[in-house]
Amino acid sequence: MSRQFFVPGIILLFVALVLSFLTSISLPSIHFLDIARIHFGNGQGQNLPKDQLIQEARFGIWGYCYYDLNDDSTCVHTGHGYEFPLRASFDGDTNTITVETIGASWTRGLAVHPVATVFTAIALGLSVYSTVTGNIAAALGVLVASLLAAFLTLLAFIIDIALYAYVHHKVHEVDGRWNVDTAPGFWLTFVSLLCILFATCTIFIGRRKAGDSSPSYPTMSGGSGILSRFRKN
Repeated sequence: MSRQFFVPGIILLFVALVLSFLTSISLPSIHFLDIARIHFGNGQGQNLPKDQLIQEARFGIWGYCYYDLNDDSTCVHTGHGYEFPLRASFDGDTNTITVETIGASWTRGLAVHPVATVFTAIALGLSVYSTVTGNIAAALGVLVASLLAAFLTLLAFIIDIALYAYVHHKVHEVDGRWNVDTAPGFWLTFVSLLCILFATCTIFIGRRKAGDSSPSYPTMSGGSGILSRFRKN
């Protein structure tokens, strides 16, 4: 087995797994690992105590958190597919309250992150097994699992981008003074995707090298090659 290609692939898959796992835990369990953030400047409202003014809101995979001007947080653990209330307004003429929200359809897809983590773990396990045992068939399984992990991580990153873009659009519709930024979980997903893609490339090259050096693979030359049966006597 071509260890010079498979070992870097294992290292890259391990890094991708750690990053993907941390992102999958996400906020509210790990407060600094969110996908997007809304900055409200000096807080919403006037003439209120600091602990009643919202300075920042963070979007995680399993819920969201508010931060007041004292940097104290209030987190809501809703599970995947949550609604996020942006602002409530009261219409005195009709006596109705209108609530601007980020719909659950924009956060439900974030659950792809842990699925991508599972396939990354499978790819890593098969990669270690293939390298230790020298099993070429297992190397094919590594390649398939790595491609699936790359696809799912790419899908998760696209969902992150869509969430950020929609929140940015919606927030500026509500109040142009508020700002929206990407958060650490967003960029960890991007780095994880790059690691998986590079790992997949090295694993593919390693499998080709292993196949070329294996006597069980048919060759195009030599007396035992697959074309030798067509030679004339």
